[in-house]
Amino acid sequence: MVFLRLQNWRNKTLKKIEQYGWTDSRAAEITTAGQPGRVLLEHKHLYRVVTEDGEWLCSVSGKYRHGHSRGEFPAVGDWVIAEKMQGEERGVIHQVLPRTSQFSRKVAGDTTEIQLIAVNVDYVFLVTSLNHDFNLRRLERYLLAAWDSDANPVIVLTKRDQCSDPDSFIRETETIAFGVPIHAVSSVTGEGIAELHRLLAGGKTGALLGSSGVGKSSLINALSGETVMAVQDIREDDSKGRHTTTHRELILLPGGGLLIDTPGMREFQLWESSGGMDTGFSDVESLAGLCRFRDCGHTNEPGCAVQESLQNGTLAEDRWGSYIKLQRELAHIERKHDAAAQKAERSKWKQITKDNRKRPVKKR
Repeated sequence: MVFLRLQNWRNKTLKKIEQYGWTDSRAAEITTAGQPGRVLLEHKHLYRVVTEDGEWLCSVSGKYRHGHSRGEFPAVGDWVIAEKMQGEERGVIHQVLPRTSQFSRKVAGDTTEIQLIAVNVDYVFLVTSLNHDFNLRRLERYLLAAWDSDANPVIVLTKRDQCSDPDSFIRETETIAFGVPIHAVSSVTGEGIAELHRLLAGGKTGALLGSSGVGKSSLINALSGETVMAVQDIREDDSKGRHTTTHRELILLPGGGLLIDTPGMREFQLWESSGGMDTGFSDVESLAGLCRFRDCGHTNEPGCAVQESLQNGTLAEDRWGSYIKLQRELAHIERKHDAAAQKAERSKWKQITKDNRKRPVKKR
């Protein structure tokens, strides 16, 4: 029965969800009854899902809710298998299909939990404006998470029309973004917008990430060719803005392609990094490999290539300081994550023991 259902989906022309990036190759991942759809909007415990039969407000099934962790719950951009409730424009999500990319951060505060920002995106657009908001250290954090997301990072410098020397900002950005495309754009004049359109051609999905006031909503309006997002003014003294976007939303662009708009994030705590440090700080990692001693601490050891580069100016002090800070932060997160995992395991076995004690002893 599952085989026949998959064959039916492969043979059917899914014009609506193909606009949202559906490909026939995903049909092989379906393991439950229902039809495919993509999450457009996430409410507290509800999801707006677009399917071939329209948009439904969906909740996850009870079986799914009790069998998965927070990071496995649906997120904006996810492909899901949902079943429509009879006589209603509502549905139930039974399965989240495997993700091709996942951009995440640690939730704010001391809790060691993951927060999904965007999933199943082809490009992560790291947006910052050519004014007081420009911050290389923040861009380094975003780049680190982007490299670990399995999506392609792209840096977008907005408000080019308001900047007298955009080239100087581009040169600064190039010192930390090795091989990453950098686009200086203006939502007012349209400069650079066509290049972003080309990246999203063919049903590609991008996610806009950056702090409040950098012009993400204006960028969506420019890419859409019409006003689809509200825009608020920023403060002139520090170029900071208020939150225009208060939730994550997947938007279908009239000319093709999709964008996930996200709320502004001034604080960005890393979740984990498997290979992002190697890629994002390839310059520092290469220097560390040239040290005389393999276990060099990069302080006063003889033959330290890092210290030599700091002294002759080929490695900037703030770049090295950022590297050390992020390494410590990731190590701290790893320790907390391990401690939380151990606590959860202890609690699990404590509950199992407790349940076993409650069971009646069978008489022989």
